[in-house]
Amino acid sequence: MAFRKIIGGTVLLGGSTLTVLGISQIVDHWSHQARLSYVQASEELNKNYINNLLPSREAQLYTLKTTKEFDVLVIGGGATGSGCALDAVTRGLKTALVEREDFSSGTSSRSTKLIHGGVRYLQKAVLNLDYEQYQLVKEALAERANLLEVAPHIAKQLPIMLPLYKWWQFPYYWAGIKMYDFVAGKQCLKSSYLLTKSRALERFPMLKKDKLVGAIVYYDGQQNDARMNLTIALTAARYGAAIANYVEVVDLLKNKDPDTGKEYVCGAKCREVETGDVFDVKAKCVINATGPFTDRLRQMDDEKVEKICQPSSGVHIVLPGYYSPESMGLLDPATSDGRVIFFLPWEKVVIAGTTDTPTEITSKPIPHEEEIHFILNEIRNYLGPDVEVRRGDVLAAWSGIRPLVSDPNSKATHSISRNHVVTVTDSRLVTIAGGKWTTYRKMAEDTINAAVKACNLNAAKPCNTVGLQLEGSHAWSPTLYITLVQFYGLGAEVARHLCSTYGDKALQVVKLAQVTGKKWPVVGKRLVAEFPYIEAEVRYAVKEYACTAIDIIARRTRLAFVNVQAAEEALPRIVEIMASELNWTEKRVQAELKAVQQFLYQEMGYKTRFDQLTNTEINLSPSDVDRYTKRFQKFDEDQKGFITMIDVQRVLESVGYQVDEQTIYEILLEVDINKNGQVELIEFLQLMSAIQKGSVSGSRLAILMKSAEENLLRGDPIPVHRSGGGL
Repeated sequence: MAFRKIIGGTVLLGGSTLTVLGISQIVDHWSHQARLSYVQASEELNKNYINNLLPSREAQLYTLKTTKEFDVLVIGGGATGSGCALDAVTRGLKTALVEREDFSSGTSSRSTKLIHGGVRYLQKAVLNLDYEQYQLVKEALAERANLLEVAPHIAKQLPIMLPLYKWWQFPYYWAGIKMYDFVAGKQCLKSSYLLTKSRALERFPMLKKDKLVGAIVYYDGQQNDARMNLTIALTAARYGAAIANYVEVVDLLKNKDPDTGKEYVCGAKCREVETGDVFDVKAKCVINATGPFTDRLRQMDDEKVEKICQPSSGVHIVLPGYYSPESMGLLDPATSDGRVIFFLPWEKVVIAGTTDTPTEITSKPIPHEEEIHFILNEIRNYLGPDVEVRRGDVLAAWSGIRPLVSDPNSKATHSISRNHVVTVTDSRLVTIAGGKWTTYRKMAEDTINAAVKACNLNAAKPCNTVGLQLEGSHAWSPTLYITLVQFYGLGAEVARHLCSTYGDKALQVVKLAQVTGKKWPVVGKRLVAEFPYIEAEVRYAVKEYACTAIDIIARRTRLAFVNVQAAEEALPRIVEIMASELNWTEKRVQAELKAVQQFLYQEMGYKTRFDQLTNTEINLSPSDVDRYTKRFQKFDEDQKGFITMIDVQRVLESVGYQVDEQTIYEILLEVDINKNGQVELIEFLQLMSAIQKGSVSGSRLAILMKSAEENLLRGDPIPVHRSGGGL
């Protein structure tokens, strides 16, 4: 009998009432009874999942070090590697997975956040009569439907608008989008539809009106990619896989086949990154699922092997949420150089991208200024004049490296599809390369099929992952967040966030939440006011194998990806909580602070803020120069030619501002280009010129100095308002 309604610790069963001990028992019973009918995998698998607790990281490392031999060792903890581990363990194979950094620390956390079949691939399939491309789209659409079913708390449908500016585009694009629906068949999310010009502007008022003739809206899926990746890995761990992040493979182990005399891979020599401890992990089959680093591991097996991976850099930028409606994305199918750009609402901000350029393989890809400007210029082409697209509005930027499979001699990465390739060497190293996020499950299925055959593995079952519910989905419902609000005193926005991130495991996160000290919300202290991430998530993340502050700020929460300045603001508290949970020394605390600041500066676009100031020529009118100089001199009372913390604090206190020394120091540091502890007049004029140009926005120093000047003229104090700002 399925449960009808859950109210606190009471369950209503078709009119009768059953009192239970607590919500956790309700969740277990509900997940075992109500959701099993939706799972295509066997009843035994789901039963095993429900009964299994998540092992600690220490327990996982112990298992890796002491197990005599695994059936499968997966190297790489991205979406594909985690998918391989889940597929293998649910077939009854003894499975291990190691990842050099954190789960999803590479390409899998730096995607466009779409779960899609690939509209442009379908276009190429039709125009080039390419059946292989068609099959890729069909496969991806089937996987899209499966992912939305097995992780409904993380994945959702998203309407995407295709604006049309010429009448002839209507039949051309309408036919293409309808074919996209047709290929999806019964798994079509919702039917696409046409919009008139007026209706298109109602749905997306930021659109450029000139020459707009209408629009087409179609549906794809969207996800929190890093969370989805971790969810797949955690699901594998629940089923019994031994998984560990921050375990690096330093060499492959080999034995000789007594019958043939040939060497074959039989495991890997691993190093625990934090402690330096080296140990062997033996396995009948080793799977290379290292994404862009595919060839590096293949060459560890055979130095002379030909490369099969051609990496491509995809840069995304993040803009404030007011650039787009909250529930409507945009697709530009024909940019100035023929690439496709998406413009998508996500996590209260807007993602724009992506570029597609050849790149070198690195574990720390950096977004470059020319790529950021390319995206901004393309955005200007389809947004109206009321929306001034400013470089200073970029809140974050990142680069992800796509592991495209191609001819090593090819240079045109934008023409390469996302087909995946499974290879098995003479030494039995199984490699999965290429592919795309959406098809991770099918890639894993093909890989384990090949591994079972090549290494003669005794799998108890065939592939079970179609319809296999992922971590957090078993007892999730769209209204679960209401329980968190009503019975735990959580704010509605935070409750929605927790349920859409952790699913039914949100209840466990809330139990770690502290009282706010306010009348409302009662619990759930936020890390930063602008975003719904709470302190309890840091504590829960440690239970989910988070080891560093970067793990928290970039992947367990997405602060680094949505607003670098907000991430920097939350950093001290995050490190403080982690230090308490993991018993860090003061030396480790300082190392973590430095590592995160470097990560934000290099990989998340913070460096570009300083570049905008440094590279900005002073282009101000004489009257502007005079006006800003006089403003500066109100702070530089001694006419030194520069201002310090003392100067700023003196003026602010004279007009009634209460700003602590640390905040003033941070405000000056944002503008202090040469980092000498003071802001010279030339630096201030550069700042004001950059603000006028739109290269910088929301400078706290500029806003405070302007407000203080106006206050001095009026003589009455006004409150301080902090700026969200951009990079």
